[in-house]
Parts: sequence; structure tokens; C-alpha cells
Amino acid sequence: MQNIKAALVTGGSRGIGAAIVKRLAQDGAHVAFTYSASPDQAAEVVAAVAAAGGRALAIRSDAADAAQVRSAVAQAAEAFGRLDILVTNAGILGVEPVDTFPMDLFDRMLAVNVRSAFVAIQEAQRFMGEGGRIVTIGSMVAERAGHPGSSVYALTKAAIAGMVRGMAADLGARGITINNVQPGPTATDMTPGTGPMADMLRNLLPVKRLGQPEEIAGMVAYLVSPEAGYVMGASLTIDGGMRA
Repeated sequence: MQNIKAALVTGGSRGIGAAIVKRLAQDGAHVAFTYSASPDQAAEVVAAVAAAGGRALAIRSDAADAAQVRSAVAQAAEAFGRLDILVTNAGILGVEPVDTFPMDLFDRMLAVNVRSAFVAIQEAQRFMGEGGRIVTIGSMVAERAGHPGSSVYALTKAAIAGMVRGMAADLGARGITINNVQPGPTATDMTPGTGPMADMLRNLLPVKRLGQPEEIAGMVAYLVSPEAGYVMGASLTIDGGMRA
């Protein structure tokens, strides 16, 4: 019998997350994913996976609530009997100057972008064995913020990169890999592919275009594959040459 992998993607109803869900399902995994405020889009992802012959499970969960994150991981593990793959993609973007940055937004960004990833990993590793794969979705702003107002977002993504390096030492001896993917400008709801902002970003990119969610999903697909067993604690940037 074919060994079907069991995966969980946090923030999987839109953009990069949805592309990752579909790619993992295409590659043969059963995939659970969380969503918060987009039930219609979550249903569309489930339907798209089913139409392609796969299995997806949507779980409503607020990434800012640690208890809900833990519950979502437990629900996915119960549905599939175990977890082989975790991708932490849930995140929010707040762009404000440092002198006026509201503390409630600061706290929520830390909760969603950093704490939720830590909690999901802490819980998911309990259900993983040898060969488990964990991938965080960070951002190239961890290394090059590039524009005013991005200090807190950059802070959260730098924290993710540091956390992954530290967790590599914790998880490696158990045969579980953990790595971080750092997308550059990618055409999603967070960074629309058209308009003045997209035009400005394209001018900064050597490839003269925004990335596509499917390209980020391809990097994730490699990292969760057997071939990536020696990739550990790495932050891999996929940004169209923006840092070049």
C-alpha cells in the first residue's frame, strides 16, 4: 500500500497557503489546513483538491489564539492518525511608521506571525516520527526590509528564521527536519499583482515580475520530500533576485 503522508498547513485558504495545500495534495498527501475569516475560500480549496482526486480538511482556527492552534493540530492528527508534514504559513502584515505603530497591532502580529508558528510546531512534533518535515513561511524582509513602516513585520520574520535555527538542534536527533522559506514579493491578497505597489516592486526585481504562489509551493514541496533530508535549519530565499 502506498504510504500517504499526512500534512497540516496553517493559513491555507488563500494565496501562498492555498497553493501549498494544493501542491501537497497533488503530490499525494492528505492535507488539513486552517483558516480564520475566509470560509468560502476555504471551501473552494477543499473542492479544488477533491476535484483533482485528493483529500483536504478545512479547520477554522484563529492563529492569534494559542489554544485554537493546538486544537487545530490535534484535529488534523486525529483525522489522519498522525502528522508527517507541518507548514506554518499563517501571518498578517501591518505597515506603520515606528513613531505611530499601535501596540495592539504589534501584539497581534507577534501572536500570529511568531507565537502561532511556535505553538503549532510544539504541538505537531508530538505526532511526528522519523522523517517528519516542518517548514515555516518567513519572508525576505528578515534580511532586507527595504521600505519605511516594515520594522515590526521584519522583526517577526527575523524571529522565525532564528527560531528555525534553534529548533534544528532540538529536532534533528529525532529525524525531523525544520526549514524556513523566505518569499520575496509574491502576487497574493497581501501583495496584489497589479497597481502602483506592484509596478514599484517589479522595478526592484531583476526578473521584472512578482513571484507566483505556486513557485513558493514548489520550494516547500522539495523541503518536505525525502530528497531534502539533509537540509536542516536553513532559511531559503525565493525572491526573484531582490537581494542580489
